[in-house]
Amino acid sequence: MKTRHALAFILITVLIDTIGFGIIIPVLPSLITSITGEGLNAAARYGGWLMFVYALTQFFCAPIIGNLSDRYGRRPVLLISLFALAIDYVIMGFAASIFVLFVGRMIAGAAGATFATANAFIADVSSEEERAQNFGLIGAAFGIGFIIGPAIGGLLGEFGPRVPFFAAAALALLNMIYGYFILPETLAPENRRPFKIERANPVGAILQMRGYPIVFGLLGAMFFFQIAHDALPATWTYYTMEKYEWSERDVGFSLAAVGVIIALVQGLLIRVVIPYFGEELSIYWGFLVGAFGFVGYAFAPTGLILYLFMVPQSMMMIASSAMRGVMSKRIPVDSQGELQGALSSLMGLTAMIAPVFMTQLFGFFTSDTAPVYFPGVSFFAAGILATITALVAWSVLRNAEPSVKST
Repeated sequence: MKTRHALAFILITVLIDTIGFGIIIPVLPSLITSITGEGLNAAARYGGWLMFVYALTQFFCAPIIGNLSDRYGRRPVLLISLFALAIDYVIMGFAASIFVLFVGRMIAGAAGATFATANAFIADVSSEEERAQNFGLIGAAFGIGFIIGPAIGGLLGEFGPRVPFFAAAALALLNMIYGYFILPETLAPENRRPFKIERANPVGAILQMRGYPIVFGLLGAMFFFQIAHDALPATWTYYTMEKYEWSERDVGFSLAAVGVIIALVQGLLIRVVIPYFGEELSIYWGFLVGAFGFVGYAFAPTGLILYLFMVPQSMMMIASSAMRGVMSKRIPVDSQGELQGALSSLMGLTAMIAPVFMTQLFGFFTSDTAPVYFPGVSFFAAGILATITALVAWSVLRNAEPSVKST
């Protein structure tokens, strides 16, 4: 009963948080232009810096949140984070200046570390055999939320660009209230450890993983994977509009299709693939097939063929869940939050690097000074990075024991 309630709440939390994030996507440009009085080009630049500030804040806050959950338990940390997220949306909804939007994004970056605690929950309530598959359920919830959120945001945006922010705040607040009455604590007092500031910073949290060589090596693989993964949100809109002359409506439908496929892969296919192939083979297979999908994006001659490559590209999500499962098995119970905090910090770091790297690459190879016109260059680079991820993971795991218990 405890496990079922905890798992259900975490999946609902991730779903609602993702819906809340997706709700504001269609209206954020309009809100920025209404606040600044500047055009869409300037709004895009502001939007990029807002993404950077969010990632930077999450980079520093995720290990703090993860370590606090190892000290005080998952329940209070998650509930406080949800409340902070609701406050953030209210602040952004009432924002009268671009400065206030930046403040709101900083709060969201800190509160967005709920994903670290959510993954620690999964580790707490799952057997070693089920962890990778249950990590995949979080990915499925994210995919579904990414389908629903923008659709709701587009509809609510008809009533004004601020309305979706208040709707997102209401969702976060309702989820917190639901959790207050329903959510059990999954980390027993005897499995908690003291909070140490030297371990609760992004560098310290990642370096702390050096005590677990397999985990530390796989963090390196995860770094390459995340940069490859972030090529899609960073350049998809620009690429499809440049190469296929898609409209905003076409782009929206394509992203919804990506969300549907990810939800199906993470919610259903992962429960067949990982038990059949095993976690380690699923890692290699998933990243290499995902690399093929990225290269397919880069060279797809038509938008219809681009859709076909969504399926192999999404196989990387199976690999990433399997890799999280392998890492979680090699970490003690009292450090699961620290591991997830380190992973979130790593994602925050790549979220700062990837958009700049991928968009600049795209911009150069679509400019008049490019040696060759190649709008798909970012996805080609992502394919190379996904292949590197598989090779790094293989080099780390090839001499590892097949099963290492937490101590």
